[in-house]
Amino acid sequence: MFIKRIARGWDIKVKKRKFLSKTAEVETAQGRVLLAMPQTFMNKSGDAVRALLQGTGIEPGRLIVIYDDIDLPLGQIRVRKEGGPGTHRGLASIVEEIETTRFARIRLGIGPFPDGADMVDYVLSPFVEKEKELFDRCLEQAREALELILAGHIDKAMNSYN
Repeated sequence: MFIKRIARGWDIKVKKRKFLSKTAEVETAQGRVLLAMPQTFMNKSGDAVRALLQGTGIEPGRLIVIYDDIDLPLGQIRVRKEGGPGTHRGLASIVEEIETTRFARIRLGIGPFPDGADMVDYVLSPFVEKEKELFDRCLEQAREALELILAGHIDKAMNSYN
């Protein structure tokens, strides 16, 4: 949802199949940006990220990973410069495949995970109307944070949104 929103704002389509992902490139005020939506299973996201980095020569330190996180309340975001994957299997796959934790990330809160619920069903189920409003604000804050990161102001993004 986030990548599609960013692409709409930049008036591009993320549809070219490359690096086990759907991709699009755009020239922004901050320079050239490659958007990628991995088309692997979530817990194999590292395969797509590794292919992207190897195929483009982009250094891991220039990577920004945006992902949903059930450990963060719905509607909240967190920005980090680097760090471990926590409980997120997709991020763990990325760290394992590219062999570093030194890349930026924006976490989009979709929690809390309800007791007794099935994890896959919960993560893949659509938001109810009230949740859509919260998540829409979350996506807008994440867009603002991404713009700050791209402009070289990750500390400002962390101070503003964490």
